[in-house]
Amino acid sequence: QVLLAETGGASVQVGGSLKLSCAASGLTYSAYCLAWFRQAPGKEREKVASLLDSDGSTIYSDSAKGRFTISQDNAKNTVYLQMDMLKPEDTAMYYCAGNWGWPGLAEWSDPNVWNYWGQGTQVAVSS
Repeated sequence: QVLLAETGGASVQVGGSLKLSCAASGLTYSAYCLAWFRQAPGKEREKVASLLDSDGSTIYSDSAKGRFTISQDNAKNTVYLQMDMLKPEDTAMYYCAGNWGWPGLAEWSDPNVWNYWGQGTQVAVSS
C-alpha cells in the first residue's frame, strides 16, 4: 500500500518561510515521481513543483519559480518543499502526489494523472 504523509504546514506571516515534508512508503521510491500540488478554498487543485527523476531534476509552476524549492532525501524516502517569501495567495492545502514515472511536461499539471495522494497539510499566510 502506497502512503504519502505530509507535514510542516503552519500559519506564517507574509515574507516568511516554511518547509513541508512528504514521507513516502510502500513504493519503490526511485521508480516513482513525487510532486507538490495545492488547493485553495473554492479553487481547483494546481501544480506547484515536481521532481522529474531520482537524480533531482525539478520543474516548477510560474507562481513557485524563484521562491519554492523541491528536494528529496532518497535515504529517507522523503520529498520536501521549501517555501520562501510567502504571499497571502500561497494560502492553501498542500498535497504530495506520486506517480509511476514522470507524467510528462504537458500532463504533470493535471491532478488526474497522479496515482497517489497524501492527506494534505494546511498553509496559511497572513499579512
